Amino acid sequence: MTLATYQTVKGRGKHEIIIQKSRFIAFFDRVETEAEAQAFIEKIKKEHWNANHNCSAYLIGERDEIQKANDDGEPSGTAGVPMLEVLKKRGLKDTVVVVTRYFGGIKLGAGGLIRAYGGAVSEGLNAVGVVQRSLMVVVHTAIDYHWLGKVEHALRESTYTLKEIEYLESVDVQAYVAVDEVDAFETWMTDVTNGQAVLKRGDEVYLEQEL
Repeated sequence: MTLATYQTVKGRGKHEIIIQKSRFIAFFDRVETEAEAQAFIEKIKKEHWNANHNCSAYLIGERDEIQKANDDGEPSGTAGVPMLEVLKKRGLKDTVVVVTRYFGGIKLGAGGLIRAYGGAVSEGLNAVGVVQRSLMVVVHTAIDYHWLGKVEHALRESTYTLKEIEYLESVDVQAYVAVDEVDAFETWMTDVTNGQAVLKRGDEVYLEQEL
């Protein structure tokens, strides 16, 4: 994934709701390949082999290139597709969900099933959590020690995020900078230090922020 920003599920988690005596348990995970999604689905199916249904859906890729929905024995279109639609409406990427149903004896009908499976995913996402991942460049600013106070203060007052400070022969001040703001950051830091800093672009990493 190389999108500048995208949203995904916070991580592995589960949430249960009861509808008309049936238990609907939504299991979530973050995945980057279809193989990972399938492995997660199979894991839940093994753990809940005695459930009536283990319906699943997943979205993978920058442009949702891989999309799958499975009703696992429920009437066609009443489980997997509504689950997938919730993931799409929430704008999520690289997310897999399995909703396990233990039948409680009361039939819900097609409309009821669609609402139940969609609701299980929607409520589950609220409980497990969603994060926004933003692609950042770690920019290293090498300065003499007498610049440290001014640079650290300027960084903390700015919209940029201080990563860490390493005390070497000179000071290495590291900041997370959004990929589309690196040029502006370098110009700004050059101004702050009167051109006395040596700037170097480091690794690209994703920072996560809970929504």
